[in-house]
Amino acid sequence: MIPDLIKNAFSFLLTNEEKSLEIISYILFVWGGSVLISLQTVTAPYGRYSRSGWGPPVPVKLAWIIQELPSFAVPLIVAFFADCPNANKTIIRFSLGLFLFHYTQRTFIFPVLIRGGKPTPMIPFVMAIFFCVVNGYLQSSHLLKFSQLEWGPESYGRITLGTIIFLSGMAINIHSDHVLRNLRKPGETDYKIPYGGMFNYVSGANFFGEILEWAGFAVLNWSLPTMAFAAFTLFNVGPRAMQHHKWYQKKFEKYPKSRKALIPFVL
Repeated sequence: MIPDLIKNAFSFLLTNEEKSLEIISYILFVWGGSVLISLQTVTAPYGRYSRSGWGPPVPVKLAWIIQELPSFAVPLIVAFFADCPNANKTIIRFSLGLFLFHYTQRTFIFPVLIRGGKPTPMIPFVMAIFFCVVNGYLQSSHLLKFSQLEWGPESYGRITLGTIIFLSGMAINIHSDHVLRNLRKPGETDYKIPYGGMFNYVSGANFFGEILEWAGFAVLNWSLPTMAFAAFTLFNVGPRAMQHHKWYQKKFEKYPKSRKALIPFVL
């Protein structure tokens, strides 16, 4: 019975792909909402909150490369091996290029630059791989096959604004990662208060940058899949920024009192 259900699900996916992508988008909203609720009482078990009971550890650099790779590879597979009516549209290529630009940095550059870092437990590692496969397929398939994105007078402003927001968020994210990497001198293992860039305003500067990126991507594309991804990002890393903020406040007596958790001057 179960094999038949799986077979029928794949058959529906392939024969009703546009509707399937819509369903996956709504699932992403629900999944993100469930993550948001669960992270109100627990911390995601990786990084500084890594703990036993979540499977054998995976070396952190290897974990980041493998888990992020599907978001880079799946869109290329879709582009080269699927029937993609939008593939020749310049604005579609531009939008997909921004997506791949982020994941080139996240897959091949960010992990190599990691200094130290705790291993990632197997369960969150596998969940991250699954998400990247699903989202890589969702974003690229919708863009290349069904997106209504057009470069015209009615969309000039929105596309330009979305691109600026995306690139600003990516710059904040990359700079914040740089600040965090350089907090410790060689041989040091203790945690320190980050300063500089957006860290002067929020504890989760890197998370703020990532949220901004995908919010910009959603503004640019103005589609259900990109909005679902932006919401999922907010629901997933937003609570982690809040947890970091509380952790810093508890650990450091002189932690800047004016610094917010996630949104400058607000939250």
